[in-house]
Order: sequence, then C-alpha cells, then structure tokens
Amino acid sequence: MKNICVFCGSRPGNDPLFMRAATNMGTALARAGKRLIYGGGNIGLMGALADAALAAGGEVIGVIPQALLAKEVAHANLTALHVVSDMHTRKAMMADLSDAFIALPGGIGTMEELFEVWTWGQLGLHTKPCGLLEVENYYAPLLTMLDGMVAHGLLRQTHRDMLIVGGDPAALITAIATAHPVRQAAWIGPDQT
Repeated sequence: MKNICVFCGSRPGNDPLFMRAATNMGTALARAGKRLIYGGGNIGLMGALADAALAAGGEVIGVIPQALLAKEVAHANLTALHVVSDMHTRKAMMADLSDAFIALPGGIGTMEELFEVWTWGQLGLHTKPCGLLEVENYYAPLLTMLDGMVAHGLLRQTHRDMLIVGGDPAALITAIATAHPVRQAAWIGPDQT
C-alpha cells in the first residue's frame, strides 16, 4: 500500500489542534513512505497537510477542479497536480490513485468524500481501507450516530467496523496498512450474515 488519500478541511478550524493534526498526518505519511493523494489545495488543513508531507520528503499528488484552480487555491509546489473538469472527476481520480482513505476534521465536503468511498467499500466496489483521525473528540457525535445506526438495524456491524478510527496519525497509518479487506456486499439479506 503506497498511496493514501486524505480528506480534510479547506479551512483551518478554530482549534489549533486541527492544524497540528494535519501537520502530524502529513509528516507521518512521508516518514512511513506513503504518497499523499489529496484535493490539491494550499489553504486550511489541506495546505498544512501537504506542506508537512513535502517538508518531510514525501511525495504529494493533488487533484483539483478547474473552478478551484481559477480561484488560486491550488498548491504550487506539489510532486504532481492534476487539474480536472469537475468535482465528480476529482473524486473518481483520487479514488483511482489511492490504496486507502483517511478523513481528518473537515466540513460537509470531507463528510461527503468519506461516506462515498466508505459506501463503495460496503457495496464491494473496492476493498480499500477507510480511516478516521479523531482529534479532540471532533468525530465523537458521528461515531455515536453510526453506533446508533447499528443498534437500529440500519447498518451492519461488519460495515461499521470497516471504518478504522484512531487518534495518532502514525498508528492509524499502520492500522490501515495492515487492515484485512471486507468483501461482504451490502445487499446480503438480514438472515445471511
């Protein structure tokens, strides 16, 4: 597993620990010999993530839609930057280039990206691990909600367990790199676990 895609906020957030987590993740990816695949921005958590990976000697591949490039938020110093036509193409290319996915704190774009690749895994469209970096209990309400989905019978525990959660970037990278793929499809009936 060489390429890890990271989804995170294009804003820094109002807790300095979010920026520190993004920096630590970028550094940890480079030190682990992993290539960062991300949205190509130079602002917010995205910029801190890429800058840290580059500073630690890592390779960073960005994928950005033309509309955002025009707003001058593209990172200028990446190993490679792919400029694509739209957000759908961006997400598809990021997924194709990646062997695994990690979400850091972010907003609705981060949530949408994470849930899409996680759903693809649930449907058996890929077997790439999905992880979540928990920073200052940012994702605690989401994790509670996911556990509630399991309790209400709307999400299988097997699929809930596909999301690997950790608070330390290096440990999360290791957990993702050693994860066993889940090959169970979502449409299996309730009596066919």
